[in-house]
Amino acid sequence: MDKLSFMAIYPEIFLLVMASVILLVDVGSRAVLRPLAYYLSLFTLAAVSLYYAVSLGAQITPDFLGANTEIVQKFSGFSGTIVSDAMANALKLFASIAVFVTLVYGRYYAAGSGLLARGGEFCVLALFLLLGLCILVSAGNMLTIYLGLELLSLSTYGMVAMNRDNGKSIEAAIKYFVLGCIASGFLLFGISLVYGATGQLQLQDVFMSIMQQQESMNPQLLVLGVVLIVTAVGFKFSAVPFHMWAPDVYEGAPKVVTLLIAGASKFAAFGLILRLLVEGLAFMIPVWQQMTLILAVASLLIGNLAAIAQSNIYRMLAFSTIGHIGFILLGFSSGSMHGDIRGAGVAFSAALFYTVIYVLGSLAAFGVLLHLGRNGKEVQNIQDLAGLGKTRPFMALAMAVTLFSFAGIPPLAGFFAKFGVLQPLLGSDSSLYIGVGIFAILMALIGCFYYLRIVKIMYFDAPTVDYPAPTGITQADILLGINTALLVALGLMPDALIWLCAKAVYYTLGL
Repeated sequence: MDKLSFMAIYPEIFLLVMASVILLVDVGSRAVLRPLAYYLSLFTLAAVSLYYAVSLGAQITPDFLGANTEIVQKFSGFSGTIVSDAMANALKLFASIAVFVTLVYGRYYAAGSGLLARGGEFCVLALFLLLGLCILVSAGNMLTIYLGLELLSLSTYGMVAMNRDNGKSIEAAIKYFVLGCIASGFLLFGISLVYGATGQLQLQDVFMSIMQQQESMNPQLLVLGVVLIVTAVGFKFSAVPFHMWAPDVYEGAPKVVTLLIAGASKFAAFGLILRLLVEGLAFMIPVWQQMTLILAVASLLIGNLAAIAQSNIYRMLAFSTIGHIGFILLGFSSGSMHGDIRGAGVAFSAALFYTVIYVLGSLAAFGVLLHLGRNGKEVQNIQDLAGLGKTRPFMALAMAVTLFSFAGIPPLAGFFAKFGVLQPLLGSDSSLYIGVGIFAILMALIGCFYYLRIVKIMYFDAPTVDYPAPTGITQADILLGINTALLVALGLMPDALIWLCAKAVYYTLGL
């Protein structure tokens, strides 16, 4: 093993070591809020975030801190199974920040709901979730992708089932575990078929093998493998018709765990589709892009229509997420139009920008709900938010800004996220893609209804729940204020994040 190999996984080794240390040092702790496990976890997340930020800066910015971009721009380790490039470091940076924010928002909720009563395993599992995510998005080999995905999934299954005295939580965990295992089976079977067709497991070798169209290659086997892989990706993205688990898990899981699924885990799904489909199976775009386009249209339709009928706030957010996934998949579906891949960089970077903004909005929305659920009065129904503008004006404002961003109302960040995805569709010369773009706009307008309905309930209905008055400004309050301000700032000045997403995509794919 050379030094470069270990250099590619330094932060992952640090994550693994710190997760193990936190698990051991927490054994003797009896404090309700588990301060040792909590602050060590935040330190770990802050340290790896800084490492990823510096690495990303060195890869996309000339002479960043004296770094030679020709050397660090993209390198691999362990015989190409792990890759360090701009996309990997960008996704790991965003995910690390998302997990950090989730722990801050969810600390008091986790203590109040008993997740910390038996130990600091919640913090440890969150770090292992991030470790699996980092392995997945850095993978240069299909088996490494599977390894990272399973580590992430097993950590998530454990956290969903942590509230073992709650029937809904256990039911959600069983459904998530069973369907997750099925999706993993689809992925593994798809990988085996691609291996059988190409004889390769390295993504770069798979790409070259398909490009050279070797005589021994079985095209039918390859197409079937791609279909199974897209099916697994659809489950991990909770895209229709593979969305069945999402509403039940969002409602039944501990809400801080739901935030990890709705937030950081989406970067894993993005990395999965980018590594497997865009990098490894780029020459199969005519096959998988048709599938992602169908998934996108179905997700937009079912997600937005079903969200209207929900009275439970978490089921509504689950179907809302499905609608947002439709927009992200539209970005991947417009990368190649009738064989023309010149707009691939714009489309894929728009999909990444949308993912970042969606996760930022999810953090803010769940941050409000977790804050309100600290004292045993957990928000369940949309009507529980009635009168929040009068009783808790800051929380109502944060939620309103988030919902307006989700709806795509200018000048908030959600508007530019939708605009970036729709622009290649509406600017194409294909009636199919223009029609899909118009359909997406109509679905976004339907989404405005259920988002604005919540704002109306918060500001114009009489209060139904007496939430305790705040006793002071906490870390979570400060972070929620920053989170909400970013949704506004990135709407007014989106250029920096758009540039970052574009650089990550262009440098990684060599566009």
